Amino acid sequence: MKKKKKRMKRNRQIPFIISGLLLISFSFVLSLRALSDQRSPDNAYGQQVASSYSEEEFISRLLPHAQELQAGYGVLPSIIIGQAILESNWGTSQLASHYFNLFGIKAYGDARKVTLDTQEFFNEQWVVIQGDFRVYDSWEESMDDHTKLFINGVDWDPNKYAGVLTATNYQEAAHALQLAGYATDPNYAEKVIHVIETYQLYQYD
Repeated sequence: MKKKKKRMKRNRQIPFIISGLLLISFSFVLSLRALSDQRSPDNAYGQQVASSYSEEEFISRLLPHAQELQAGYGVLPSIIIGQAILESNWGTSQLASHYFNLFGIKAYGDARKVTLDTQEFFNEQWVVIQGDFRVYDSWEESMDDHTKLFINGVDWDPNKYAGVLTATNYQEAAHALQLAGYATDPNYAEKVIHVIETYQLYQYD
């Protein structure tokens, strides 16, 4: 009789043990989800990047901050948005959609970076090489760094992009970009100007 009672008690405890294990497992899964949300850079921006934008929506998405940068530093919104469209393919490139880098800005030193394949124009032909690119937490942060590049230049030439800041219109600014060597593409200025004129971005300057 005593043995039977002990077995019955053990049998009654099994459902409670199983329930306890299930509860612990469920709590563990929830904690992992919360941790991943905290670790993802600027999760709100991540959701915006993941969603698809129409061309008009993409322009509207960048315009307010581009105008703020113009008011503060004099960079033309048409240049900011035009370059973003050209460099990121409307925010859909891997660099823009996963790492919030709209402008193909390279990484140096201890800056957060990702190494990706990129096309460069050398010796009269396009070649694929690997490059280190900056990683940002939002498109706005990328736009800020893009403007800082124009203001501060580079270590070996602080005035490298001075012509972009002093340009009185988008055509001058686009040619100043190419003259400064922003991209290796020999037709870079024309491509930026074409984007600006096609989508009438000059109306925001």
